[in-house]
Amino acid sequence: MGVKTFTHEVESPVSAPRMFHALIVDSHNLIPKLMPQGIKSVDLLQGDGGAGTIKQINFGEGSQSKYMKHRIDVLDKKSFLCKYSLIEGAMLGDKLESIVYEVKFEPSSDGKCVIKSTSEYHTLGDFEIKEEEIKSGKERAMAMYKVVEAHLLENPSLYA
Repeated sequence: MGVKTFTHEVESPVSAPRMFHALIVDSHNLIPKLMPQGIKSVDLLQGDGGAGTIKQINFGEGSQSKYMKHRIDVLDKKSFLCKYSLIEGAMLGDKLESIVYEVKFEPSSDGKCVIKSTSEYHTLGDFEIKEEEIKSGKERAMAMYKVVEAHLLENPSLYA
């Protein structure tokens, strides 16, 4: 088994607390409303949203897979940090044991934030994942960030 780590950083004109709340704390309610064609629903299978919670993300018609399951490993609402693991889903296939994500929303002095994410791909056997192979997943995540960001900018009192 090997581990390959990728990092990504993006600036947002929305504050860290609002982005964290929308993308992490209340994502199971907000994301299916904003992106129903891609994410049909998010079910809390276990837990209350904090560490130990298992969420099942159900994808819309035409998606490559029907669902995936995430386990929340760390949820720190004070430092706007979430660490979670993809534990089940077609994305893992027969070459990945798990994918561990860490997302931190860092406030900036001008009321905006920087979103820093790290993805650890835990591979099975001698398989080595390359950055090109994760490009589409990264692009989908960035598209979701942008949809949420636009919604928050249009609704400045939401999660304020």
